[in-house]
Amino acid sequence: MLGNKTIVVTGASSGAGKAIALEFALQKPTLILAARNPDALREVAEECSELGAQVKYVITDVTDASAMIELAAEAKAFGGKIDIWVNNAGLLAVGSFDEVPLAVHQQVINTNLMGYINGAHAVLPYFKLQKHGVLINNISIGGFLPVPFGVGYSASKFGLRGFSAALKAELADWPNIHICDAFPAFLDTPGIQHAANYTGKYLKPAPPVYDPRRVAISIVKLAEKPRAEVMIGSVSTLLRLSYGLFPALTRGITGAVIRTYLKNADPIAKSDGNVFGPVDYGNAVYGGWGIPGKPKAHRKYLVAGLLLATAAGLLSLRRK
Repeated sequence: MLGNKTIVVTGASSGAGKAIALEFALQKPTLILAARNPDALREVAEECSELGAQVKYVITDVTDASAMIELAAEAKAFGGKIDIWVNNAGLLAVGSFDEVPLAVHQQVINTNLMGYINGAHAVLPYFKLQKHGVLINNISIGGFLPVPFGVGYSASKFGLRGFSAALKAELADWPNIHICDAFPAFLDTPGIQHAANYTGKYLKPAPPVYDPRRVAISIVKLAEKPRAEVMIGSVSTLLRLSYGLFPALTRGITGAVIRTYLKNADPIAKSDGNVFGPVDYGNAVYGGWGIPGKPKAHRKYLVAGLLLATAAGLLSLRRK
């Protein structure tokens, strides 16, 4: 269904972005791939080309509004139109809020929030001119569940959800322009390896970790049949429900789990990660954190924890 479409994917050099690019490439569309890392992006472009897609890659920093305007112009020139735009580029910084440099918080928010806004602002004029288009925002469960020790990340993800909701309302008179949000749970990508780390402790994602190809498949489906939002993975739905019902309790449990992990984790040097520029490691789809697509080994513990939290929350309500 997408073979005659022109598709833009930001943050395409690794992780979920690379998985998304490769999944789209299977349908042999026209692909424009964007990221900051030229070598990794070139490699992804070659892989997509081998799968039959017509590919152009553009070295782009999503925090630069003028660069995003240029990206949209190059996509239009290359494909003759822009049918689908996937906002995906993102950063993570981990550490106590006051110990993470303010410039790092700002860069995380500039990338995760303003980068998506820059993308939407660049592509919407093309969508309106042609009277159709699909904008997909890969947001993550972080749009619903606050992440202690990742305050800038949480601010950006909660902001993205508000931005998208407002944009959907504004575009109500454009029935063929669709704004779609994806909320995946924790993924087996190199993202945590790329993160700025001010904890002084070795980081790894909380189990279960999902195969990033699940995200890619869901986003391709959104491109084919747009929906306002999709939760990717049952854990994502459970965490959203838990925080929606018992926000204080869920925050408390989340904070306690992370503090306990950091207390016992192995020491590691502090690092800015890829916040201020690309890094030359971890440019694959997978991060090696688990068996892709096999989160069931850990899910029972998470589900049990959520059920206990729900029971505790109901008990506290009865006591009140």
